[in-house]
Amino acid sequence: MKLFKLKKTLIGSILGSFLVLGAAGVASAQDFNEEYREWQMAQRRAQEEYRDYLRTRSRRDYRDWQQAQRIAQREYNDYLRVSRGGGNVVFTPNMSGRRFYRVYRNGSSYRVDERGADLLRQAVNNGYQQGFRQGQLDARYGRGMNFYDDNIYRMGNFGYRSYVDQNQYQYYFQQGFQRGYQDGYTNQSRYGYRTGSSFNILGTVLNSILNLALDNQ
Repeated sequence: MKLFKLKKTLIGSILGSFLVLGAAGVASAQDFNEEYREWQMAQRRAQEEYRDYLRTRSRRDYRDWQQAQRIAQREYNDYLRVSRGGGNVVFTPNMSGRRFYRVYRNGSSYRVDERGADLLRQAVNNGYQQGFRQGQLDARYGRGMNFYDDNIYRMGNFGYRSYVDQNQYQYYFQQGFQRGYQDGYTNQSRYGYRTGSSFNILGTVLNSILNLALDNQ
């Protein structure tokens, strides 16, 4: 009888633990989605302020744009913290402590973990930065607008690490490079923005290139 009660107690404890973990997983997904939405809203706000500044070139609009950029960066840092399991998040929905994404490209998809997703984001931004600089150089020296012959573009492996397939990294790097090159060559900010000496692709543009969806099934 005592052994039966002991087994019953252990089973109850295990089931209770799974319920707690499941609730934590749901909370984790909710936190992640909320932080993502807040980051996107802040990014859109920063882009609106930037367009206002480009239209007026006033000091006030410049300050508003810079403030919006700082807020967007803070929201992005919060999003990264939650997506990597920081803050109050203890478990991810798949109960394994790892977060996975589904990457959609040209009608097909493949799965990457958080580290791989971060690297693909970096690929797009690295490409934008390198393309912007090359576009500036070509315009400065009167060369024709042509990024296809650039060695960095053709190699597409600047900043690569073996967290994802190299062909995938190359594709997203080149997507960012094309847009950065156009901005640099034409001296515009259609696809990105400049902060000091740093060039970065806009969050909305990055998201349109890198079609990621959370996948913890």
